[in-house]
Amino acid sequence: MSAAAHRKSTGLIVLSTGFVLLWLILAAFPFLWTLWGSFKVQGDFFSRADWMNAIRGPLTLEETGARFTGQGYWGAWIESGFWRNVLSTAIIVSATVVISLTLGTLGGYALARSGYRYAFWLLMIALIFRAMPHITLVSGYLLPFFEWNLWGHLPTTIIVLVAINQPFTLWMLHSFFLNIPKDLDESAMVDGCTRFQSFRLVIMPVMWPGVITTGLFSFLLAYNDFAVTAMLLSQENQTMVPRIASFLGSTQQEGNVMFAVAAVVSATAPLFVLILFFQRQIVSGLTAGAVKG
Repeated sequence: MSAAAHRKSTGLIVLSTGFVLLWLILAAFPFLWTLWGSFKVQGDFFSRADWMNAIRGPLTLEETGARFTGQGYWGAWIESGFWRNVLSTAIIVSATVVISLTLGTLGGYALARSGYRYAFWLLMIALIFRAMPHITLVSGYLLPFFEWNLWGHLPTTIIVLVAINQPFTLWMLHSFFLNIPKDLDESAMVDGCTRFQSFRLVIMPVMWPGVITTGLFSFLLAYNDFAVTAMLLSQENQTMVPRIASFLGSTQQEGNVMFAVAAVVSATAPLFVLILFFQRQIVSGLTAGAVKG
């Protein structure tokens, strides 16, 4: 093909660049605006008289003596004990991801290598289970949890989140395992490995992009969950998302909105770091999983 065919017109380059810049601004603006507002007082950030008060901060200057203040972060993290919610979130998310990936890799590998028909129906049942609303799955177990004194504890919530997340990890990892030739397993077993040794020493090193991708989606499910954690955890064990909602208050009870704004920034920042750190593995993992499955 000639070089002229590859040459793009100036108008197309300007149009595509402008579209990308517009998309970046629209995507980043909500977080940047929230980040900016988290260092203002409520009267400025939610001013109905003039939205420019959120920029200039006259009430922030009047109340604190500076254009920016960390009162929201101090109130959320220290006065309200938001660090406990962060700790609960870290425990629940870590346990959910580790257990989901352990069971998912073993189950996905077994189903991908199984030649029996029931493997297909097991995946169909898992898909139906995954499609059901989480709230319907949790509400049915509330009474036994109360009677057996299991309600409000972190392990109970971890088990429920693993159960909800397991069909997704099973489907994702099953698709990745289908892309790995069976010849690798057979060659390893010809060289003297057992089935489990071939899985651990030969298959898993090839599977890391898929495992990391699935782990990240499992992390996001547990990290952002509201329905399960709000219904199953007591107030002292609450995770970040229900706690932020409680900062906002309700129609009957006034909340501390700036605590919620500071907590939202605190909860969102780790996600940016995580995605930036693993973005290469996410892209390669999604591409590998899209080939077959």
